[in-house]
Amino acid sequence: MKTVRTLDIGDAAVLIEGARARATEIGVPMCIAITDVAGHLLAFERMDGGKVTSITIAIDKSFTASGAKKATHAYGEASQPGRPAYGINSAIGGRLMVVGGGLPVMVDGDCVGGIGISSGTPAEDLDVAEAGLAHFLATLD
Repeated sequence: MKTVRTLDIGDAAVLIEGARARATEIGVPMCIAITDVAGHLLAFERMDGGKVTSITIAIDKSFTASGAKKATHAYGEASQPGRPAYGINSAIGGRLMVVGGGLPVMVDGDCVGGIGISSGTPAEDLDVAEAGLAHFLATLD
């Protein structure tokens, strides 16, 4: 029998709170998705002004990050023509995201879920995801 650690709804609220604060600070309303360790959606917020087209993207960024236990931007270069993971973005029914804004949530070396952000540039999305993650990890101390 194996015990699996995962985010809960309270953790998701803290992640969203940190991400929302950073998105507000930079003036870019975002779609914020939190998934559990299995990649299932746990919580979602579309800030006022967040792009409707970014809803699914944010969810899939979080799904990718938690399921693969890897940041989505790490797939960007590797998925280009001639690179070792070329075409991976079409895997899993097109859900695997290869642009910045999805991060695994790691606690004590374990992936416990993911955060996915969309509506800005990939750099803005990543910045907001990092802020949400930093805010959450600061509450664990």
